[in-house]
Amino acid sequence: MTSITILDEREEDVAALRPLITRAFETMPHSRHTESRVVDALRGARALTLSLIAFHGNTPVGHIAFSPISIGGEESTWFGVGPLSVLPEWQGRGIGSLLMRTGLDRIARLGGRGCILVGDPGYYRRFGYRSVSCLALEGVSPEVVLALPLVGAAPAGAVTFHPAFGTGLEDD
Repeated sequence: MTSITILDEREEDVAALRPLITRAFETMPHSRHTESRVVDALRGARALTLSLIAFHGNTPVGHIAFSPISIGGEESTWFGVGPLSVLPEWQGRGIGSLLMRTGLDRIARLGGRGCILVGDPGYYRRFGYRSVSCLALEGVSPEVVLALPLVGAAPAGAVTFHPAFGTGLEDD
């Protein structure tokens, strides 16, 4: 893989992240194209537990966000993952995997017990994510609600992502 450095988001990186995230999802058929607004809303709510950027030299080429979730109506030590964004011309080079693995390691060191995301099982299985029947996300097919316990087993209950994940959907 080309030399890639993973760094924490800094204030001066924010402007470059918006077009990166938008471009990463512009041809994705499952996207509602609200991903950059979701990240902005998470940031504005101070709900980005972890925001990592992949750099090639000084150029950001990928990003991943982790934010708190609740399970069964209670705060948890589990985190929502997403969006995971890589510029189209950089996809398929292991950058998404590097962002995910680095992020999972950091979340574990912060005391996180696991992560949940909505995504393609074919892609996320490589990291250990699985669909688990004990977790549900209203309005989302259970096959794409994926969990990765970092400590112990997955808890049971209804998963609630931060309200920022609804950003932009009111336009639909």
